Amino acid sequence: MQSSEIRQKFLEFFKSIGHVVVPSSSLIPDNDPSVLLTTAGMQQFKPYFQGLKSPEEDFGSRKLASIQKSFRTSDINEVGDNTHHTFFEMLGNFAIGDYFKKEAIVYAWDFVTKELGLSEDRLFVTVFAGSEGVPEDKEAYQIWQKTVPGVEIRKLGRTDNFWGPPGDSGPCGPSSEIYYKTHSGEVEIWNLVFTEYDSDKEGQLSPLSQKNIDTGLGMERLVSILQGKESAYETDLFLPIITAIEELVEVGGKENKAIKSVKIMSDHIRGAVFLSADGVIPSNVGRGYVLRRLIRRAIMHGQLMSINGRFLATLAEPVIDSYSGSYPELKTNKQTVITMLEDEEAKFDQTLKNGLKEFAKFEQKGSISSEEAFRLFQSFGFPVELTTDLAKQKKLSANTDEFEKYFLEHQEKSRGGEKEYKGGLAEVSERTTRMHTATHLLHQALRTVLGDGVAQKGSNITNDRLRFDFSYSNKLTQEQLQQVQDLVNEKINKGLEVTREEMSLEEAKKSGAIGLFEQKYGDKVSVYTIGDFSKEFCGGPHVTNTKEIGLFKIQKEEAVASGIRRIKATVT
Repeated sequence: MQSSEIRQKFLEFFKSIGHVVVPSSSLIPDNDPSVLLTTAGMQQFKPYFQGLKSPEEDFGSRKLASIQKSFRTSDINEVGDNTHHTFFEMLGNFAIGDYFKKEAIVYAWDFVTKELGLSEDRLFVTVFAGSEGVPEDKEAYQIWQKTVPGVEIRKLGRTDNFWGPPGDSGPCGPSSEIYYKTHSGEVEIWNLVFTEYDSDKEGQLSPLSQKNIDTGLGMERLVSILQGKESAYETDLFLPIITAIEELVEVGGKENKAIKSVKIMSDHIRGAVFLSADGVIPSNVGRGYVLRRLIRRAIMHGQLMSINGRFLATLAEPVIDSYSGSYPELKTNKQTVITMLEDEEAKFDQTLKNGLKEFAKFEQKGSISSEEAFRLFQSFGFPVELTTDLAKQKKLSANTDEFEKYFLEHQEKSRGGEKEYKGGLAEVSERTTRMHTATHLLHQALRTVLGDGVAQKGSNITNDRLRFDFSYSNKLTQEQLQQVQDLVNEKINKGLEVTREEMSLEEAKKSGAIGLFEQKYGDKVSVYTIGDFSKEFCGGPHVTNTKEIGLFKIQKEEAVASGIRRIKATVT
């Protein structure tokens, strides 16, 4: 059974029993600072599970189904074996204050046995055995006994059968899992989460106002089983890109090292394509650094296999071609993805050569420390995974346990004592200070003209211009640009007072201040208020009155990625 048929069967099955099909949300979480990237199908439904929003108002139903694009950075180091991936698809059905355990169990069992044809003899299930503060799930155990008499039921603890929350807080609950027995082991294929608790950041549980169902059926594992393969890398999910890689290199004798490199390249390029298509831009922080790590590690493994020339754009093509039927945004944003990969590969080309020369010095002493691994990152842009891969290949002893410590220390130093550079200033002068305050006015003007869905995605300010990236799906019309420019100049001419106040992070959020919420803030933050027009988290520096800014002029508006626009402007 091909992957496209599996997707279709899943959605049609749940549609036939009253579920509304909801498209996958972006890999960039919407208004959820607790996670860097979308990691689960229920993430877009989190406020509905918590009773904060109505699914009937937004979707027309309390019963939903989706196939969600998902990404887990914790698996990057493990990629290369048969089971781990960074990007993956999660099939899920959800009930928000509607049906509960009995229906969820019946639906799941019917789908895997009747629709997919999996043999009941090779399936078994698990239920929650209970733990401190949370009782054993006797109800799920009894439902399984009645639904599938004779089915093997195993009771497992909190590590295996209690799921969530997604991020540091949110909905969670006991789960029941369906496993499939292969000739080489047991594979979990479907996790049914009975979401009835809300967890705070300290892990304290309280009952949700409504009971919910959240399920996740792993596409990659399911396709492997249905196509009779040991891993997803042997299925139609990966074969197009793996074939393309093998055409570029002679994987002579199918050496283990070469096979692992092919898997790493195919996974990382697939992940990079999806991240880029959803608007992630390569950088050295946050989700942008996740993307850059994938790209650079893929380039490194291409070099290890002696692939000549630049190859990322070539290998992105089969990913886009094979997935665009299910995810049309890949085709829509193809040129953005290709251009980004070409630019990143060109940037890393010479740096990689110089970094490899530096790495050769460690070969002589036979080991590499965390501090040395960080120096390779700082000077040559080597992600720690890349350094670890090189060390394994050269049979060096690598201790990178403290890499994160050096990385965080570097970030703190880069921010400076006054945290002057959080606003994207490349240098601090009277002119850049004026443009920095103008950036705050621009941000609020965009929200006023285009809507509150506009959010800052990045900024950079030099003596010559300001650059502001923001979330918006369409090209701005000349009329909209003029409205934004006029509104900024109106506020400048009003001579609004610019004030700074230090407060706790929670107080700042309650006050209505907006910020780049993927940024990690301290317990105390500075909030800059411009009259009654703008209020933002910021480290400064700023003018004291908007009349000091001068005339604001938009120079250019353009797309930088899917759903991300950029404005370049200046002040005179």
